[in-house]
Amino acid sequence: MNITIVTVGSVKEPFYMAAAAEYVKRLKPYATLEIIEIPETQRPAKAGEKAILQALEDEATRIVKVLPKSGTIVSLCVEGKQQDSVRFAQSMADWAEQGGAQVTFIIGGSDGLSERIKAMGVKLSFSKMTFPHTLMRVILLEQVYRAFRILHHEPYHK
Repeated sequence: MNITIVTVGSVKEPFYMAAAAEYVKRLKPYATLEIIEIPETQRPAKAGEKAILQALEDEATRIVKVLPKSGTIVSLCVEGKQQDSVRFAQSMADWAEQGGAQVTFIIGGSDGLSERIKAMGVKLSFSKMTFPHTLMRVILLEQVYRAFRILHHEPYHK
């Protein structure tokens, strides 16, 4: 399976970098993984709704340019469907089957994702809570790793 993670913004904190690197290493036997970072559009700290929407559209344009030509697109967003880990593993298998073994996850920046991106495929939520995009990358990588362990009937701590 080919997995692409497109994320707005980069990881700067060493502890998030180390955690992400650990799961990237663990995923090597299961999938080809590519992480593509898109720069977050800079805006004033107290930007209005119009400026935020414009920034999301700018980011969306950059996201679309790097998306694989085929496969299933999964946008991580609070309004997406929540799943437990077993269901997520089955969803990954289904998405891979539907998308020719290519699954692309998209993580938005501090203001989320544009409606244009969310309309491109599946919407998935890991919680009703909001997480920093750097932490969400680690959470996603861990859950993708867990999903492969589940799909291969291999033990993983609970």
